[in-house]
Amino acid sequence: MLLLLGRRLSLSFVYRLTTCCPPSLSSSVLIKLRAITRVPHNTVFVIAARQNTVIMPERRPFVRLPTDVYPVNYGLCLKPDLIDFTFEGKLEAVVEVTQATNQIVMNCADIDIITASFVPQGGEEINATGFNYQNEDEKVTLSFPSSLQKGSGSLKIDFVGELNDKMKGFYRSKYTSTTGEIRYAAVTQFEATDARRAFPCWDEPAIKATFDISLIVPKDRVTLSNMNVIERKPYPEDENLVEVKFATTPIMSTYLVAFVIGEYDFVESQSSDGITVRVYTPVGKAEQGKFALEVATKTLPFYKDYFNVPYPLPKIDLIAIADFAAGAMENWGLVTYRCVQEWWTHLWLNEGFASWIEYLCVDHCFPEYDIWTQFVSADYTRALELDALDSSHPIEVNVGHPSEVDEIFDAISYSKGASVIRMLHHYTGDEDFRKGMNAYLLKFQHKNASTEDLWDCLEQASGKPIAAVMSSWTKQMGFPIIEVDQEQQGDDRILKISQKKFCASGPHDGEDCPSWMVPISVCTSDDPKCTKLKVLLDRPDTTITLSGVAPDQWVKINPGTVGFYRIQYSSSMLESLLPGVRDLTLQPVDRLGLQNDLFSLSRAGMISTVEVLKLMEAFVNEPNYTVWSDLSCNLGVLSSLLSHTDFHEEIQEFIRDLFTPIGLELGWDCKPGEGHLDALLRGLVLGKLGKAGHKPTLEEARRRFRDHVEGKQNLPADLRSPVYVTVLKHGDSATLETMLKLHKQADMQEEKNRIERVLGAISAPDLIQKVLSFALSEDVRPQDTVSVIGGVAGSSKQGRKAAWKFVRDNWEELYNRYQAGFLISRLIKLTVDGFAIDKMAAEVKSFFESHPAPAAERTVQQCCENILLNVAWLKRDADDIQQYLLQRKKPPSEPQPPPTPSIIHTFTPLPSLSGAVIG
Repeated sequence: MLLLLGRRLSLSFVYRLTTCCPPSLSSSVLIKLRAITRVPHNTVFVIAARQNTVIMPERRPFVRLPTDVYPVNYGLCLKPDLIDFTFEGKLEAVVEVTQATNQIVMNCADIDIITASFVPQGGEEINATGFNYQNEDEKVTLSFPSSLQKGSGSLKIDFVGELNDKMKGFYRSKYTSTTGEIRYAAVTQFEATDARRAFPCWDEPAIKATFDISLIVPKDRVTLSNMNVIERKPYPEDENLVEVKFATTPIMSTYLVAFVIGEYDFVESQSSDGITVRVYTPVGKAEQGKFALEVATKTLPFYKDYFNVPYPLPKIDLIAIADFAAGAMENWGLVTYRCVQEWWTHLWLNEGFASWIEYLCVDHCFPEYDIWTQFVSADYTRALELDALDSSHPIEVNVGHPSEVDEIFDAISYSKGASVIRMLHHYTGDEDFRKGMNAYLLKFQHKNASTEDLWDCLEQASGKPIAAVMSSWTKQMGFPIIEVDQEQQGDDRILKISQKKFCASGPHDGEDCPSWMVPISVCTSDDPKCTKLKVLLDRPDTTITLSGVAPDQWVKINPGTVGFYRIQYSSSMLESLLPGVRDLTLQPVDRLGLQNDLFSLSRAGMISTVEVLKLMEAFVNEPNYTVWSDLSCNLGVLSSLLSHTDFHEEIQEFIRDLFTPIGLELGWDCKPGEGHLDALLRGLVLGKLGKAGHKPTLEEARRRFRDHVEGKQNLPADLRSPVYVTVLKHGDSATLETMLKLHKQADMQEEKNRIERVLGAISAPDLIQKVLSFALSEDVRPQDTVSVIGGVAGSSKQGRKAAWKFVRDNWEELYNRYQAGFLISRLIKLTVDGFAIDKMAAEVKSFFESHPAPAAERTVQQCCENILLNVAWLKRDADDIQQYLLQRKKPPSEPQPPPTPSIIHTFTPLPSLSGAVIG
């Protein structure tokens, strides 16, 4: 939890801000690690015929590190070789022996120990006589010829390791110098369990110590670690090297240690409370760090005031790293002076809380960013989508083997975790929440704590049943759908509210249906921003009365879209809310939530997709970027689904009709007084119109692209993606060649990434193959290959087939590149998630049976489930969708077919995978 005082505060809020600011700023800062979806290699999934139930096997036995020896201080010196990609290390750790033993067990992976010895306090050195590596458990046992007696001592280890290219542990990061030379930096990424790849250590979160770090590095390189430099002196054995010593860290876990050696510029400032803040950038790009610097200096005082706990360290650094699996890395942000995790079971609390607090901070610093609406689009709805699958998991997962940590580094821990913390904050109230947090931080500042400890503190501060409420959200997977109906009685509105588990395949109708303690809020059209009534739904159903509500007023459940649940209104309630969408009296976040709920209900077969299309047409006056972005995303999903039909052009026409009015209003050029959200909306709308074949947009995009290529008029950064994707979608081989040339000439990685993400829009089969080949070329960074392939798969039916074949044909290379990271999961999801053909689920299952991907087993299962959901959706609604889209073209005088019922209570069973096992 206290990580937010260091780790998240240095990066997460900056990520949110840079996703809100113009794209030209976003390359200057680090973005946070997100959406890691992995499972341990021994997991087997069993797919049941109807509900796709995931049956998790028993975990293999695992024993945590013994407690007979623990570290007090690590004295660590590393000497990386940036030419041969190796490093030498010396560890001198002060340890405490709690009971006599003749062996010391530590974590160690991909490291060779040369010598080891133990020196008891006041005694003589005892050399280790053997090193027994347990590679599967990533441990090493040091054996000694005699017992190490109880008391203090010094453990000395000399070792060597590899600066790997796997983007974890102590690894190398390729970059191009200002002279065009390929060079390498040495950087770290230790969370969750990769400090052991840099030095032998007790790599469990509860085993904390202080660290004295020294690095022997080329004298012309910038060298950073958690603490400030206290000494820099020539290295006597090589005049080209220097030894850099850093101050002693506070007590912390190993996974928070960080160091970087490379070439960087920086900008510097101080926060109002005197903390030195630096933002490091690639050489020559210091200007791009100024926005991140501004944000960081604003946020430090915010956290201090909010928690009433000062930032405890003398400096904070942010640094942009070229090679990182998620595009960036947390440097100083990986450290704080204390950590409350006892074990990885409580990881979600750190990650979920940090994900929530970053938005709270951004809202404080930049209220004009409308950041909570972006939260709902980016995190809340994403978590709902994943958590509705039968292959989801609870927020709080008991972790046995550390390899299982990867399984919970996903949208459930991060996005659902943040969403339920947001709901908790709203339920508790800000004042009581802050009181409880302050009590918690002070009580556990030098101790380990669990999730329940936080609930106790918040419960004492608020007097509300926090533990009971939150356990229903953290210890069981899924979430409820709240069904609402109403009845008018005089000036009172009677609401009938019930809950049941929501599933992506339809409502849960079994007798063993789980239930939640659900904080329910209600507002009316009289004051859409004010909650009129709050109630805790702690049973399957209830009836509540709203006094003083006129018959012509609408009633909205969950104002602010804070509660983590879907809502299904009765037909009359939904109809009454539509004017609030058209006239914008509903808040933007609630307009977004209403549309997203209906879209999800249609996919689950609970309403017709036609009802969603009708609702979307009510957004004709919508001015909000985030609302349009979410609507656009859902239309993209629907367009992908309908690419499997012969009326795909009709949905393109629907998209053109829906986006044309806002496109005409925005135009191509920015207007005086516009904010960055207007610029983002313009790019979104023009890109959508261009891809959908809107002729005026296509013609203007081609003209501007030509002027850009010829040097007559450079495209502004905000227009490049929509122009690029439009000309590629409707382009030929010459267009692709020009785009690849622009990629080669780009001197900013941001521009290269922008081009890589849209190359897949090209339509011709031979050009699609060329783009796929380009994805594995030396011109694309390894972590960006996934974006190129994913762009191909997401652009068309032909692209999806070609990308899946390409992945299968090049599986060995791709798997060797990404096997231990979350990128393999992302690659699989982007490639196959959009299929809507029965046989593809079986084909995907079969391929991964014969080509196991342990880190992506859960993702494979989720993809198979999604393919079957797509099949059922298409079978159920395709005819109605086609009929609706065709009738829109008919003159009003022609007779209209009867309307589709608003609520559908019949469900198409999912095709079966016959209890197949995915390995």
